[in-house]
Amino acid sequence: MSQIKAVRGTRDLLPPETELWNRVEATARRVFERYAFGEIRTPIFEDTQLFARGVGEETDIVSKEMYTWEDRPRAQSEKAQMLTLRPENTAGVVRAYIEHKLGDSGLLQKLYYIGPQFRRERPQKGRYRQFFQIGAEVIGPVSAGSESPLRDAEVLEMLATFLDELGVTGWTLELNSVGSAQDRPRYVEALRAALTDVAPTLCVDCQRRAVTNPLRVLDCKVLDDQDKINALPKIAEFLDEESRAHFAAVLAALDACGVRYTVNPRLVRGLDYYTRTTFEFTHGGLGAQNALLGGGRYDGLSEAIGGPKAPGIGFAIGADRLVLTLQAAASGEMAGALADVYVAPLGEARQAEALVLARELRRAGLRVELGEGSFRLKKSFEMGNKVARAIVLFGEDEAKSGVMTVKDFATGEQTKVARGDLAEFLRK
Repeated sequence: MSQIKAVRGTRDLLPPETELWNRVEATARRVFERYAFGEIRTPIFEDTQLFARGVGEETDIVSKEMYTWEDRPRAQSEKAQMLTLRPENTAGVVRAYIEHKLGDSGLLQKLYYIGPQFRRERPQKGRYRQFFQIGAEVIGPVSAGSESPLRDAEVLEMLATFLDELGVTGWTLELNSVGSAQDRPRYVEALRAALTDVAPTLCVDCQRRAVTNPLRVLDCKVLDDQDKINALPKIAEFLDEESRAHFAAVLAALDACGVRYTVNPRLVRGLDYYTRTTFEFTHGGLGAQNALLGGGRYDGLSEAIGGPKAPGIGFAIGADRLVLTLQAAASGEMAGALADVYVAPLGEARQAEALVLARELRRAGLRVELGEGSFRLKKSFEMGNKVARAIVLFGEDEAKSGVMTVKDFATGEQTKVARGDLAEFLRK
């Protein structure tokens, strides 16, 4: 019988790599909560129309990459519903904002999420069909200041803080403005016209995008196409005064708090709902597909899916790719995955008492591996050396005297320690 393996584009995350994942997620929670964000958890699947109307039917995500199926009705009176595994989470968060009338409070809603997303795309380094995102959204009524460029700058400063506290060095922030809902149609028409003669000389994907969604041409990574695309009109030439002022205020706020950035006139992002500020944090260690995270403002998304006017800005961190940038430091994390101590019962008669000792040490905050009383002493040392920094021998003498024998595997030093002092000794 053939072996069943993980589906292509998915994989298992195993210890000790999950130690690194946990650190990334814990750092995100800690930083975001300092900025007054609260966690939201939305369903993994949604009505397909949420993404068709919110993300855009002509985007690659909706037209080619979603996992969609018909949910068969349970009764003849019910209509079949098309459902989709979420390919991104912003639309779901905005749907929840509308459905639960969060805007009625009159306050900004600052929400973050951590969880899996799904896209049927070609797997490659750092890209999977089930992938994980850490994201956040700031959304609310205009009266709460949701349109303010200060919100954009605060989110970007928070992300810079997150990457710094995580220990990611060498990141680059790229920014652009894609203008208002009135600016973009003017630019798209100019871009479409400019592509009339250029598109046939570009890659196959760009030839298709030139017809269906000209903005996507700007994302092309094919080297032979770059000079031609750089010569196309720039969206900055089509911004109205309000959009220009908004973007200038974002940059001024970033300058004031010392967040470094580069303006990239080709940065438009891949989703139709973006307006004004768009951004990406990139890292050279990831190669050509170098984006760590990205996001932007989406001032019309709520209305697009049937809600009230509720401008917002958000981002999504590709956790899979972020962990890749930390792999160079992973050796330290692997060492961190070792238990503090291996408790070795010397003989099966000592097993229950060894469990009691392990319980005491765990309740003192230590990470403890419990051995097996049937092991010979040599095997206990061998097993302990693989999984822990130190070993505590628990035999008849130790049980009677209350004095434990402890060996540090790094130094080879062996010490007698009173049971009451053991937890503090191991911590040191």
